[in-house]
Amino acid sequence: MDKKRSCMTTLCYVEKDESYLMMHRISKKNDVNEGKWIGIGGHFEEGESPEDCLLREAKEETGLSLTRYRFRGLVTFTQAGYGTEYMCLYTADGFEGELKECDEGKLEWVKKSELNRLELWTGDKIFLKLLAAGAPFFSLKLEYEGDTLKLAVLDGTPV
Repeated sequence: MDKKRSCMTTLCYVEKDESYLMMHRISKKNDVNEGKWIGIGGHFEEGESPEDCLLREAKEETGLSLTRYRFRGLVTFTQAGYGTEYMCLYTADGFEGELKECDEGKLEWVKKSELNRLELWTGDKIFLKLLAAGAPFFSLKLEYEGDTLKLAVLDGTPV
């Protein structure tokens, strides 16, 4: 993310057999997510809707075409020294195609019950719990200094 700018992104957790498709970010240079496990997604391109971005990024990163997905929440990330990222959070449980290798990291199906064994952002653990609980659409603000979560605010209330 460019310093002191805002951007829009998507993040999706593709589901199959009680697992999420996770990406271990180990391949990209100068990656704020280096070493972390995250879902799939990326930055909006000019003129894209959230769904356009979601479908394009899923195809580019995984080779899969999503056929059933749901917009679950809006996550606002701020990090000292960087701008603000507004992330549209999705889950998907329908897809077609064959999984391919990704140039941004290693893709792996991980049982939902084993997610906490992975190196995750602290804020990701919050929204993964919300997804697991079937929470209705939510807004979550996460403020970081480096890798340290300093503040989390769910639907206007600090958590």
